[in-house]
Amino acid sequence: MVNHLQRTTEILGDLIAYPTVSVDSNFDMILHMAGLLEDAGARCDVISSPCGTKANLFATLGPDRNGGILLSGHSDVVPVTDQAWTRDPFVMDEADGRLYGRGSCDMKGFIAAALAMAPHFAERVAARPLHFAFTYDEEVGCMGARHLADELSERGLTPGVAIIGEPTEMRIIDGHKGCNEYTTRFNGLAGHGSLPDHGVNAVEYAVRYVNHLLGLKDALRERAPKDSPFDPPWTTVNVGALTGGVAHNVIAPSAEVEWEMRPVQPGDADFVKQSLQHYCETELLPRMRAVHPGAYITTEIIGEVAGLIPTDENEARRIMAELTGANSSDVVAFGTEAGIFQAMGTDVVVCGPGSIEQAHKADEYLAIEQLAQCLTMLESLGDRLCD
Repeated sequence: MVNHLQRTTEILGDLIAYPTVSVDSNFDMILHMAGLLEDAGARCDVISSPCGTKANLFATLGPDRNGGILLSGHSDVVPVTDQAWTRDPFVMDEADGRLYGRGSCDMKGFIAAALAMAPHFAERVAARPLHFAFTYDEEVGCMGARHLADELSERGLTPGVAIIGEPTEMRIIDGHKGCNEYTTRFNGLAGHGSLPDHGVNAVEYAVRYVNHLLGLKDALRERAPKDSPFDPPWTTVNVGALTGGVAHNVIAPSAEVEWEMRPVQPGDADFVKQSLQHYCETELLPRMRAVHPGAYITTEIIGEVAGLIPTDENEARRIMAELTGANSSDVVAFGTEAGIFQAMGTDVVVCGPGSIEQAHKADEYLAIEQLAQCLTMLESLGDRLCD
Protein backbone atom coordinates (compact mmCIF):
# COMPACT_ATOMS: atom_id res chain seq x y z
CA MET A 1 0.00 0.00 0.00
CA VAL A 2 2.91 2.37 0.65
CA ASN A 3 3.98 2.07 -2.99
CA HIS A 4 0.42 2.60 -4.19
CA LEU A 5 0.12 5.73 -2.06
CA GLN A 6 3.43 7.10 -3.29
CA ARG A 7 2.49 6.46 -6.91
CA THR A 8 -0.95 7.98 -6.42
CA THR A 9 0.58 11.11 -4.92
CA GLU A 10 2.94 11.45 -7.87
CA ILE A 11 0.08 11.11 -10.35
CA LEU A 12 -2.05 13.56 -8.40
CA GLY A 13 0.72 16.15 -8.59
CA ASP A 14 0.82 15.72 -12.35
CA LEU A 15 -2.97 16.03 -12.67
CA ILE A 16 -3.17 19.17 -10.53
CA ALA A 17 -0.56 20.76 -12.80
CA TYR A 18 -3.08 20.62 -15.66
CA PRO A 19 -5.26 23.75 -15.17
CA THR A 20 -8.43 22.09 -16.42
CA VAL A 21 -10.81 24.90 -15.48
CA SER A 22 -14.09 24.28 -17.30
CA VAL A 23 -13.65 27.24 -19.67
CA ASP A 24 -10.37 25.75 -20.92
CA SER A 25 -9.42 22.55 -22.72
CA ASN A 26 -8.79 19.31 -20.84
CA PHE A 27 -7.18 17.55 -23.81
CA ASP A 28 -3.62 17.46 -22.44
CA MET A 29 -4.73 15.88 -19.18
CA ILE A 30 -6.96 13.37 -21.00
CA LEU A 31 -4.09 12.29 -23.25
CA HIS A 32 -1.77 11.98 -20.24
CA MET A 33 -4.26 9.73 -18.45
CA ALA A 34 -4.83 7.68 -21.58
CA GLY A 35 -1.09 7.05 -21.75
CA LEU A 36 -1.02 5.76 -18.17
CA LEU A 37 -3.94 3.42 -18.81
CA GLU A 38 -2.50 2.16 -22.08
CA ASP A 39 0.75 1.37 -20.25
CA ALA A 40 -1.35 -0.80 -17.92
CA GLY A 41 -2.86 -2.62 -20.90
CA ALA A 42 -6.19 -0.81 -21.15
CA ARG A 43 -8.01 -0.16 -24.42
CA CYS A 44 -8.52 3.59 -24.51
CA ASP A 45 -10.95 5.73 -26.46
CA VAL A 46 -10.56 9.51 -26.43
CA ILE A 47 -13.96 10.92 -27.40
CA SER A 48 -13.85 14.56 -28.52
CA SER A 49 -16.57 16.97 -27.45
CA PRO A 50 -18.84 18.45 -30.15
CA CYS A 51 -16.86 21.70 -29.98
CA GLY A 52 -13.61 19.78 -30.47
CA THR A 53 -11.70 21.47 -27.65
CA LYS A 54 -12.39 18.94 -24.90
CA ALA A 55 -12.72 15.19 -24.53
CA ASN A 56 -13.95 12.27 -22.49
CA LEU A 57 -11.73 9.28 -21.85
CA PHE A 58 -13.30 5.82 -21.76
CA ALA A 59 -11.00 2.87 -21.15
CA THR A 60 -11.44 -0.84 -20.45
CA LEU A 61 -9.41 -3.62 -18.88
CA GLY A 62 -10.55 -7.19 -19.40
CA PRO A 63 -13.01 -8.75 -21.83
CA ASP A 64 -14.84 -6.77 -24.48
CA ARG A 65 -18.41 -7.35 -23.33
CA ASN A 66 -21.41 -5.61 -21.85
CA GLY A 67 -21.67 -4.92 -18.12
CA GLY A 68 -18.66 -4.63 -15.89
CA ILE A 69 -17.62 -2.19 -13.19
CA LEU A 70 -17.04 1.50 -13.98
CA LEU A 71 -14.80 3.92 -12.06
CA SER A 72 -15.78 7.45 -12.98
CA GLY A 73 -14.64 11.00 -12.32
CA HIS A 74 -14.65 14.42 -13.95
CA SER A 75 -11.49 16.07 -15.18
CA ASP A 76 -12.57 19.72 -14.92
CA VAL A 77 -12.17 22.01 -11.93
CA VAL A 78 -13.73 25.30 -10.87
CA PRO A 79 -11.88 28.60 -11.34
CA VAL A 80 -9.45 30.08 -8.82
CA THR A 81 -10.16 33.67 -9.86
CA ASP A 82 -10.81 36.01 -6.90
CA GLN A 83 -10.01 33.28 -4.38
CA ALA A 84 -7.44 34.02 -1.66
CA TRP A 85 -5.02 31.13 -2.20
CA THR A 86 -1.90 31.08 -0.04
CA ARG A 87 -0.06 28.77 -2.45
CA ASP A 88 0.03 28.14 -6.20
CA PRO A 89 -3.28 26.34 -6.90
CA PHE A 90 -1.80 24.37 -9.79
CA VAL A 91 1.29 23.08 -7.97
CA MET A 92 0.56 20.33 -5.45
CA ASP A 93 1.81 21.18 -1.98
CA GLU A 94 2.06 18.56 0.76
CA ALA A 95 1.82 19.85 4.33
CA ASP A 96 0.42 18.62 7.64
CA GLY A 97 -0.93 15.39 6.18
CA ARG A 98 -2.74 17.19 3.38
CA LEU A 99 -2.27 17.49 -0.37
CA TYR A 100 -3.15 21.02 -1.48
CA GLY A 101 -4.09 22.11 -4.99
CA ARG A 102 -7.07 22.91 -7.16
CA GLY A 103 -8.91 19.68 -7.83
CA SER A 104 -7.05 17.66 -5.20
CA CYS A 105 -10.34 16.91 -3.47
CA ASP A 106 -12.81 17.51 -6.32
CA MET A 107 -11.92 15.14 -7.82
CA LYS A 108 -8.46 14.46 -9.12
CA GLY A 109 -7.55 12.55 -5.96
CA PHE A 110 -9.92 9.71 -6.83
CA ILE A 111 -8.83 9.77 -10.47
CA ALA A 112 -5.17 9.55 -9.45
CA ALA A 113 -5.93 6.58 -7.20
CA ALA A 114 -7.79 4.77 -9.99
CA LEU A 115 -4.91 5.40 -12.41
CA ALA A 116 -2.29 4.25 -9.90
CA MET A 117 -4.21 1.02 -9.30
CA ALA A 118 -4.65 0.23 -13.01
CA PRO A 119 -1.66 -2.19 -13.13
CA HIS A 120 -3.07 -3.95 -10.04
CA PHE A 121 -6.45 -4.26 -11.77
CA ALA A 122 -4.88 -5.47 -15.01
CA GLU A 123 -3.22 -8.38 -13.24
CA ARG A 124 -6.50 -9.54 -11.73
CA VAL A 125 -9.31 -8.70 -14.13
CA ALA A 126 -11.02 -11.85 -15.42
CA ALA A 127 -14.54 -12.41 -16.72
CA ARG A 128 -15.97 -9.03 -15.76
CA PRO A 129 -14.49 -5.93 -17.45
CA LEU A 130 -13.32 -2.90 -15.52
CA HIS A 131 -14.00 0.48 -17.14
CA PHE A 132 -12.64 3.96 -16.50
CA ALA A 133 -14.63 7.07 -17.47
CA PHE A 134 -13.09 10.53 -17.09
CA THR A 135 -15.34 13.31 -18.34
CA TYR A 136 -15.29 17.00 -19.22
CA ASP A 137 -17.49 19.87 -18.00
CA GLU A 138 -19.12 18.29 -14.96
CA GLU A 139 -18.89 21.62 -13.15
CA VAL A 140 -20.96 23.40 -15.80
CA GLY A 141 -23.83 20.98 -16.30
CA CYS A 142 -22.38 17.46 -16.64
CA MET A 143 -21.99 17.95 -20.38
CA GLY A 144 -19.29 15.32 -20.78
CA ALA A 145 -21.14 12.60 -18.90
CA ARG A 146 -24.27 13.13 -20.98
CA HIS A 147 -22.16 12.95 -24.14
CA LEU A 148 -20.48 9.77 -22.89
CA ALA A 149 -23.80 8.16 -21.93
CA ASP A 150 -25.12 8.78 -25.44
CA GLU A 151 -21.95 7.33 -26.94
CA LEU A 152 -22.11 4.18 -24.80
CA SER A 153 -25.78 3.72 -25.58
CA GLU A 154 -25.03 3.84 -29.30
CA ARG A 155 -22.44 1.10 -28.77
CA GLY A 156 -24.89 -1.02 -26.78
CA LEU A 157 -22.66 -0.86 -23.72
CA THR A 158 -24.13 -0.44 -20.25
CA PRO A 159 -21.86 -0.90 -17.21
CA GLY A 160 -23.47 -3.03 -14.56
CA VAL A 161 -22.02 -1.06 -11.66
CA ALA A 162 -20.62 2.47 -11.43
CA ILE A 163 -18.61 4.06 -8.63
CA ILE A 164 -18.51 7.86 -8.90
CA GLY A 165 -15.53 9.03 -6.87
CA GLU A 166 -16.79 12.44 -5.73
CA PRO A 167 -15.58 13.48 -2.25
CA THR A 168 -17.81 11.79 0.33
CA GLU A 169 -15.17 11.02 3.00
CA MET A 170 -15.47 7.45 1.69
CA ARG A 171 -19.10 7.23 2.81
CA ILE A 172 -21.42 5.31 0.50
CA ILE A 173 -23.94 7.69 -1.09
CA ASP A 174 -26.86 6.16 -2.97
CA GLY A 175 -29.03 9.24 -3.47
CA HIS A 176 -28.81 12.94 -4.25
CA LYS A 177 -30.99 15.68 -5.67
CA GLY A 178 -31.01 16.71 -9.30
CA CYS A 179 -29.29 19.91 -10.39
CA ASN A 180 -30.92 22.09 -13.04
CA GLU A 181 -29.17 25.31 -14.10
CA TYR A 182 -30.59 28.06 -16.32
CA THR A 183 -29.84 31.51 -17.67
CA THR A 184 -32.92 33.63 -18.39
CA ARG A 185 -32.36 36.67 -20.63
CA PHE A 186 -34.56 39.78 -20.92
CA ASN A 187 -34.47 42.06 -23.95
CA GLY A 188 -36.24 45.41 -23.56
CA LEU A 189 -35.87 48.90 -25.02
CA ALA A 190 -33.27 51.48 -23.99
CA GLY A 191 -34.21 55.06 -23.26
CA HIS A 192 -33.53 58.01 -21.01
CA GLY A 193 -34.06 57.35 -17.32
CA SER A 194 -36.30 60.42 -17.03
CA LEU A 195 -38.84 58.86 -19.41
CA PRO A 196 -39.44 55.37 -18.01
CA ASP A 197 -42.69 54.85 -19.93
CA HIS A 198 -40.87 55.28 -23.24
CA GLY A 199 -38.65 52.26 -22.71
CA VAL A 200 -38.76 48.71 -21.42
CA ASN A 201 -36.46 48.26 -18.46
CA ALA A 202 -35.08 44.73 -18.73
CA VAL A 203 -33.61 44.84 -15.23
CA GLU A 204 -37.00 45.74 -13.79
CA TYR A 205 -38.63 42.75 -15.47
CA ALA A 206 -35.77 40.50 -14.42
CA VAL A 207 -36.40 41.53 -10.82
CA ARG A 208 -40.09 40.68 -11.17
CA TYR A 209 -39.12 37.29 -12.61
CA VAL A 210 -36.80 36.64 -9.66
CA ASN A 211 -39.51 37.63 -7.20
CA HIS A 212 -41.89 35.14 -8.80
CA LEU A 213 -39.26 32.41 -8.73
CA LEU A 214 -38.51 33.01 -5.05
CA GLY A 215 -42.23 33.11 -4.37
CA LEU A 216 -42.40 29.44 -5.34
CA LYS A 217 -40.32 28.40 -2.34
CA ASP A 218 -43.29 27.90 -0.02
CA ALA A 219 -45.13 25.80 -2.60
CA LEU A 220 -42.02 23.64 -3.07
CA ARG A 221 -41.81 23.07 0.68
CA GLU A 222 -45.38 21.86 0.67
CA ARG A 223 -44.64 19.49 -2.21
CA ALA A 224 -41.84 17.71 -0.31
CA PRO A 225 -42.41 13.93 -0.19
CA LYS A 226 -43.21 12.75 3.33
CA ASP A 227 -40.41 10.20 3.17
CA SER A 228 -37.83 12.49 1.54
CA PRO A 229 -34.37 11.57 2.88
CA PHE A 230 -32.77 14.87 1.83
CA ASP A 231 -31.71 17.91 3.85
CA PRO A 232 -33.68 20.02 3.20
CA PRO A 233 -36.37 17.54 2.14
CA TRP A 234 -37.89 19.83 -0.52
CA THR A 235 -36.76 21.12 -3.90
CA THR A 236 -34.69 24.29 -3.53
CA VAL A 237 -34.22 27.26 -5.86
CA ASN A 238 -31.31 29.69 -5.87
CA VAL A 239 -30.60 32.90 -7.78
CA GLY A 240 -26.88 33.01 -8.47
CA ALA A 241 -26.60 36.29 -10.37
CA LEU A 242 -28.65 39.13 -11.83
CA THR A 243 -26.84 41.42 -14.26
CA GLY A 244 -27.89 44.12 -16.68
CA GLY A 245 -28.00 47.78 -17.53
CA VAL A 246 -25.38 50.27 -18.69
CA ALA A 247 -25.63 53.40 -16.53
CA HIS A 248 -27.61 55.11 -13.77
CA ASN A 249 -29.65 57.25 -16.15
CA VAL A 250 -30.28 54.75 -18.94
CA ILE A 251 -33.28 52.44 -19.13
CA ALA A 252 -31.67 49.00 -19.14
CA PRO A 253 -32.12 47.36 -22.55
CA SER A 254 -30.98 43.89 -21.43
CA ALA A 255 -30.55 41.77 -18.32
CA GLU A 256 -30.00 38.16 -17.40
CA VAL A 257 -30.64 35.96 -14.40
CA GLU A 258 -28.55 32.90 -13.59
CA TRP A 259 -30.50 30.51 -11.39
CA GLU A 260 -30.79 26.89 -10.41
CA MET A 261 -33.08 24.42 -8.73
CA ARG A 262 -32.32 21.08 -7.11
CA PRO A 263 -35.36 18.82 -7.53
CA VAL A 264 -36.11 15.99 -5.14
CA GLN A 265 -38.59 14.63 -7.70
CA PRO A 266 -38.99 15.25 -11.45
CA GLY A 267 -42.46 16.74 -11.06
CA ASP A 268 -41.08 19.66 -9.07
CA ALA A 269 -38.93 20.77 -12.00
CA ASP A 270 -41.96 20.75 -14.27
CA PHE A 271 -43.94 22.71 -11.67
CA VAL A 272 -41.32 25.47 -11.49
CA LYS A 273 -40.79 25.75 -15.24
CA GLN A 274 -44.51 25.78 -16.04
CA SER A 275 -45.19 28.43 -13.39
CA LEU A 276 -42.43 30.68 -14.75
CA GLN A 277 -43.55 30.18 -18.34
CA HIS A 278 -47.15 31.07 -17.45
CA TYR A 279 -46.00 34.17 -15.56
CA CYS A 280 -43.91 35.35 -18.50
CA GLU A 281 -46.63 34.73 -21.08
CA THR A 282 -49.52 36.27 -19.13
CA GLU A 283 -47.84 39.01 -17.08
CA LEU A 284 -44.36 40.08 -18.15
CA LEU A 285 -44.34 39.79 -21.93
CA PRO A 286 -47.72 41.53 -22.52
CA ARG A 287 -46.49 44.53 -20.52
CA MET A 288 -43.12 44.60 -22.23
CA ARG A 289 -44.57 44.28 -25.74
CA ALA A 290 -47.22 46.93 -25.13
CA VAL A 291 -44.32 49.37 -25.29
CA HIS A 292 -41.91 47.49 -27.53
CA PRO A 293 -43.25 44.62 -29.69
CA GLY A 294 -39.74 43.29 -30.16
CA ALA A 295 -39.19 42.63 -26.45
CA TYR A 296 -38.58 39.04 -25.49
CA ILE A 297 -37.60 36.66 -22.68
CA THR A 298 -35.59 33.50 -23.35
CA THR A 299 -34.29 30.79 -21.04
CA GLU A 300 -31.17 28.79 -21.86
CA ILE A 301 -30.80 25.38 -20.28
CA ILE A 302 -27.25 25.23 -18.96
CA GLY A 303 -27.74 21.74 -17.59
CA GLU A 304 -30.52 19.49 -16.34
CA VAL A 305 -28.83 16.73 -14.39
CA ALA A 306 -30.96 13.91 -13.06
CA GLY A 307 -30.80 13.09 -9.39
CA LEU A 308 -29.60 9.75 -8.05
CA ILE A 309 -32.67 7.89 -6.82
CA PRO A 310 -32.16 5.49 -3.91
CA THR A 311 -33.37 1.97 -4.76
CA ASP A 312 -33.99 -1.13 -2.69
CA GLU A 313 -31.75 -3.25 -4.91
CA ASN A 314 -28.38 -1.76 -5.79
CA GLU A 315 -25.43 -4.00 -6.62
CA ALA A 316 -23.02 -1.07 -6.47
CA ARG A 317 -24.09 -0.33 -2.90
CA ARG A 318 -23.71 -3.97 -1.94
CA ILE A 319 -20.23 -4.23 -3.44
CA MET A 320 -19.06 -1.01 -1.78
CA ALA A 321 -20.40 -2.16 1.58
CA GLU A 322 -18.34 -5.33 1.23
CA LEU A 323 -15.24 -3.40 0.17
CA THR A 324 -15.42 -0.71 2.85
CA GLY A 325 -17.07 -2.60 5.70
CA ALA A 326 -19.78 0.06 5.94
CA ASN A 327 -23.21 -1.15 7.03
CA SER A 328 -25.20 1.89 5.89
CA SER A 329 -25.55 4.39 3.06
CA ASP A 330 -26.58 8.02 2.96
CA VAL A 331 -27.84 10.79 0.68
CA VAL A 332 -26.39 14.24 -0.04
CA ALA A 333 -27.70 17.53 -1.35
CA PHE A 334 -24.96 18.21 -3.91
CA GLY A 335 -25.23 16.85 -7.44
CA THR A 336 -23.00 14.49 -9.42
CA GLU A 337 -22.97 12.61 -12.71
CA ALA A 338 -24.42 9.54 -10.99
CA GLY A 339 -28.00 10.07 -12.15
CA ILE A 340 -26.87 10.07 -15.78
CA PHE A 341 -25.39 6.59 -15.41
CA GLN A 342 -28.39 5.39 -13.39
CA ALA A 343 -30.67 6.47 -16.25
CA MET A 344 -28.70 4.10 -18.50
CA GLY A 345 -29.71 1.18 -16.29
CA THR A 346 -26.50 1.06 -14.23
CA ASP A 347 -26.45 0.50 -10.46
CA VAL A 348 -24.61 3.51 -9.03
CA VAL A 349 -23.10 4.82 -5.83
CA VAL A 350 -21.02 7.90 -5.07
CA CYS A 351 -17.99 7.21 -2.90
CA GLY A 352 -14.62 8.91 -2.90
CA PRO A 353 -11.88 10.47 -0.78
CA GLY A 354 -12.06 13.95 0.70
CA SER A 355 -14.80 16.20 1.99
CA ILE A 356 -17.15 18.34 -0.05
CA GLU A 357 -16.39 21.04 2.54
CA GLN A 358 -12.99 21.54 0.89
CA ALA A 359 -14.28 21.54 -2.70
CA HIS A 360 -14.37 24.80 -4.69
CA LYS A 361 -12.54 26.74 -1.95
CA ALA A 362 -9.20 28.49 -1.75
CA ASP A 363 -6.43 26.18 -0.53
CA GLU A 364 -8.47 23.13 -1.49
CA TYR A 365 -6.92 20.00 -0.05
CA LEU A 366 -7.23 16.25 0.23
CA ALA A 367 -6.23 14.51 3.46
CA ILE A 368 -3.62 11.82 2.81
CA GLU A 369 -5.46 9.55 5.24
CA GLN A 370 -8.55 9.80 3.01
CA LEU A 371 -6.50 8.91 -0.05
CA ALA A 372 -5.11 5.86 1.78
CA GLN A 373 -8.64 4.71 2.61
CA CYS A 374 -9.61 5.01 -1.05
CA LEU A 375 -6.60 2.94 -2.11
CA THR A 376 -7.51 0.23 0.40
CA MET A 377 -10.97 0.06 -1.13
CA LEU A 378 -9.60 -0.07 -4.68
CA GLU A 379 -7.08 -2.76 -3.75
CA SER A 380 -9.95 -4.88 -2.42
CA LEU A 381 -11.87 -4.18 -5.61
CA GLY A 382 -8.91 -5.46 -7.61
CA ASP A 383 -8.85 -8.71 -5.64
CA ARG A 384 -12.55 -9.05 -6.34
CA LEU A 385 -11.98 -8.86 -10.12
CA CYS A 386 -10.47 -12.37 -9.99
CA ASP A 387 -13.89 -13.83 -9.15
